[in-house]
Amino acid sequence: MKNFAITGIAGFIAPRHLHAIKKTGNRVVAALDPHDSVGIIDSYFPDASFFTESERFDRHLEKIHRLNDGEAIDYLTVCSPNHLHDAHIRMALRVGADAICEEPLVLNPWNLDILQELEEEFGKKVWTILQLRVHDTILGLKQKLESVTTRSRKKIRLTYITSRGLWYHYSWKGDIQKSGGIGTNIGIHFFDLLMWLFGRTRKVELYIRESNRMGGFLELEFADVEWYLSLENTDIPLISKEGEMSTFRSIEVDGEEVEFSKGFKDLHLRVYEETLAGRGFGIEEARPSIELVHKLRHMKLTKNPDGSVHPMIKKLIK
Repeated sequence: MKNFAITGIAGFIAPRHLHAIKKTGNRVVAALDPHDSVGIIDSYFPDASFFTESERFDRHLEKIHRLNDGEAIDYLTVCSPNHLHDAHIRMALRVGADAICEEPLVLNPWNLDILQELEEEFGKKVWTILQLRVHDTILGLKQKLESVTTRSRKKIRLTYITSRGLWYHYSWKGDIQKSGGIGTNIGIHFFDLLMWLFGRTRKVELYIRESNRMGGFLELEFADVEWYLSLENTDIPLISKEGEMSTFRSIEVDGEEVEFSKGFKDLHLRVYEETLAGRGFGIEEARPSIELVHKLRHMKLTKNPDGSVHPMIKKLIK
């Protein structure tokens, strides 16, 4: 049995990590969140120590690390806001633990190099959650793409719309300095997926960048991608034929829909199983998508597109 600690336990994503830790036969011994609405932990690890101050949490982890009495953590799971990921990963390494961190590992790509140096210094590992890479449908698509002798160039259309209320903009997620904006906060998993399937970027164009919408064109090694991300509920009925929905996700490959709306329930568990077996995703796997979203956050908009334009964007910039 491995000992875990977790940061950001009051957040949206934490229950998936708690479930994965429990199902893999491990336990959480300490948890951190500035908010104390963390009753969820009673369903998993009611005996875990809880802290609302990172300094006291850090001190506790250091103490149990030095006592060498079997309570020291083996892993620190990082579910805190994006801008804190880097600091909490470094905390894990300093107390002799591996880090398992939600994407993005960091907001700025150059911080990845520092984390790699710290991996070497402390002899520990930084892992991340690239859950779409373990989705059965996506794995089947990757196998199909790689089974051919000569890969043909694909035309891809990515659409991801997940509506959010006004609260979003008042939370850390609405602060680009903390979340990295929509491309980083909700798009990074899809960008990782596209580059994992179709290769690194050769050309990047950005047509729209707003607080609630973002879209552009990617030329990858084996695909041309038109993509659109949105938090606007009003965007969903324009493309959905299923009535009221709060989320719409779609990937088309040469005009054919890749259906992967189901099968998300246990993806974190699968990633944990792979990580605990030493086959998880590390810094280098995460690097391409972090570099891309950083570029999208800072680059100028393309005025005269050379690449293909997503239909949703055409409606907005016409």
